Amino acid sequence: MKSLQDFFYTFERIVQPMLKTGYRYFAIHKPYDMVSQFISSHEVRLLGDLNFEFPEGIHAIGRLDNHSEGLLLLTTNPKVTRLLFQGETAHGRKYLVQVKNRINEETLQKLQAGIAIQIKGGGDYITQPCKVQIVAKPDYLDSPPHEIPAHLPHTWLLIELTEGKFHQVRKMVAAVHHKCKRLIRLSIEDLELAPLKSGEVLELEESDFFRLLRINNYN
Repeated sequence: MKSLQDFFYTFERIVQPMLKTGYRYFAIHKPYDMVSQFISSHEVRLLGDLNFEFPEGIHAIGRLDNHSEGLLLLTTNPKVTRLLFQGETAHGRKYLVQVKNRINEETLQKLQAGIAIQIKGGGDYITQPCKVQIVAKPDYLDSPPHEIPAHLPHTWLLIELTEGKFHQVRKMVAAVHHKCKRLIRLSIEDLELAPLKSGEVLELEESDFFRLLRINNYN
């Protein structure tokens, strides 16, 4: 049985914000081998398989593909996708990427300057210039079976984008002849993945959610 203190905490942090707008906001660490949806006609792991009771009307804001990991936002507010991804202001996203083999300085510069990738319809698209740097694997990151072991040639990259074409990061590294083995979204603007572990869920207050995403006019 919950204590009176637990009751008031739940009321102040979750119920009260809902009474103001009716909307709820979540950040999750999407695991590898899980799709960014609650319903599918295929035999796949779904967001509903996470150990959390989500409210009715919840949906993902943007997507991470089945084999990508990291920060995924969920909400019951139907306006957020438009505000975040379809507005006039581009919002920055950071990705940690492990690729097969070593990346040299020339290849790094190609990724930074913009590179041709194929987009839907079969045409070529030149990616916008972006920040790309070689980094060490963070100490907090796990080492799942699909990761390249430390003793085999590989490179960890930190890629910062303000655009998001379909499978853009994977296509960018493939265009310079490197295979993407891990792709982890670390942040969207100031809303960061850490300290969430794989499969964990964090509920945010509406004001904090939009402040961290640098969205001002959300009412």
